[in-house]
Amino acid sequence: MRIVIQRVSRASVTIADHVKSKIGKGYLILLGIEAADTTDDIDWLVKKIIGLRVFDDENGVMNLSIMETGGDIIVVSQFTLMASYKKGNRPSWIRAAKHDISIPLYNEFVSRLSTALGKPVGTGEFGADMKVELINDGPVTICMDTKNKE
Repeated sequence: MRIVIQRVSRASVTIADHVKSKIGKGYLILLGIEAADTTDDIDWLVKKIIGLRVFDDENGVMNLSIMETGGDIIVVSQFTLMASYKKGNRPSWIRAAKHDISIPLYNEFVSRLSTALGKPVGTGEFGADMKVELINDGPVTICMDTKNKE
C-alpha cells in the first residue's frame, strides 16, 4: 500500500456536483493498493497515521498527533499511486490491485482508521470521477509505502 498524507486546513471530495465528504483541520489521505497488500499493511499504516506527530504544539513545533488535535480524516482511493513509469512516458498501472482485492482492502482500511481515530472517516467513492479540493497546511505532505518502510 502506498499513501500520500497531506496535513490540511480543510479538504473536500465532490462527485457529480455533490460534496461527498468535507473536513476542517486534519488529513487528506490518498491510498493506492496493490495485489500483494494485506490487512497487515493496513495495521501498520493505521498505527503510523494515528501516531504521526505533524501538528504544531503550543510552541509551534510539529509535536502533536491527529488524536491530540481532534482532527478529521478523508481517505480517497488513488490507483495512480501504483504507477510504473520505468519505460517510456505513458505510466502503467499493472501493479494496482483489481477491484475484487482493492475495494475490500480500501473499505477495511477506512473502517480500521475510523475505529482508531474514534470517529467516522470521510471517503470518496471507489472508481468515481472525484474532484478533490484541499488547503495543504504547511505544506506538510508525507508519503508512506508498506513495501518500503522508512
